[in-house]
Amino acid sequence: MAQLPFIAAIDAGIHQEMRRDPSVLYFGQNLATTENHPFVAAYGHERVRVTPISETAEIGIAIGAAMAGLRPVVELYMAEFMLVAMDQVLNEAPRFRYMSGGQVKVPLVLKAGFGFAAGWAGQHTGSLTALFMGVPGLKVVVPSTAADAKGLMATAIRDDNPVVFLHHYLLTLEHGEVPDGEHLVPFGKAEIRRAGGDVTIVATGWMVPRSLAAAEKLAAEGIQAEVIDPRTVAPLDLATILKSVAKTGRLVLVDQAPRHATVAGIIAGDVAEHGFSSLKAPIIQVTARDATVPYSEPLEAYVIPDEERIIAAVRAVLKAGR
Repeated sequence: MAQLPFIAAIDAGIHQEMRRDPSVLYFGQNLATTENHPFVAAYGHERVRVTPISETAEIGIAIGAAMAGLRPVVELYMAEFMLVAMDQVLNEAPRFRYMSGGQVKVPLVLKAGFGFAAGWAGQHTGSLTALFMGVPGLKVVVPSTAADAKGLMATAIRDDNPVVFLHHYLLTLEHGEVPDGEHLVPFGKAEIRRAGGDVTIVATGWMVPRSLAAAEKLAAEGIQAEVIDPRTVAPLDLATILKSVAKTGRLVLVDQAPRHATVAGIIAGDVAEHGFSSLKAPIIQVTARDATVPYSEPLEAYVIPDEERIIAAVRAVLKAGR
């Protein structure tokens, strides 16, 4: 085990796969600009390439490379940059394998940051996860720990389908224990970050540590919250969530996106359909307020879910269930 920051753990996953498989490539607009770049030094310019300042071009190049048998990872830096190339992301890469009857594979990883709520106002503060979640053929990964960042990246590179790998920018420098050597985390398997029997909390990305901090404060009041981190939202491990709700009877969903653009809303619908009989109280969603993230620090804090809003939601769902 090694203590690594989240961003270094992602790099460790890419290094792991590039050492193992010579078909893995790494593209990006700011990659390979000098001979001293660590990936260039390790693998050379044939496999680590700077691209034009055009998301349409770099994603198009990567899709072609993937269809030709290579395994490109595209460093997009910010998820919003994909918006100018959404035809490739939503309508091309995810569909070729199905439309070719499985004859064509598109093993492509689109790595992008999101949720940069640290005084960036309307730029790069969005949480677009749900936008990618419902596209058949596209897998969506949202790690919340350094260990999962490494293991999920490695799994994403080995997958024969396009994967959107979303890393929350406010986790970038968060350190955690990361396994040495080969490390893989399976897709579609949620992690129970904290066990509890009174209420289920499901959160993704940066909202996971916030939910865990809220759960610790609630524990001081005698309320035991179970915190679940889906880790991948496509595929989604609904079974683990339903099993927890069957135990607790109460569900709070925490999501940094505005209320009507959330992964939380999709999970709420699934639980209402498949686990309604387990619920002792209505599902509560704790989401960003319906506003562009402001520049002002106090206003930014008001818009984004925090520990106190999560705690208030848990108290409300417990009160409603009595």
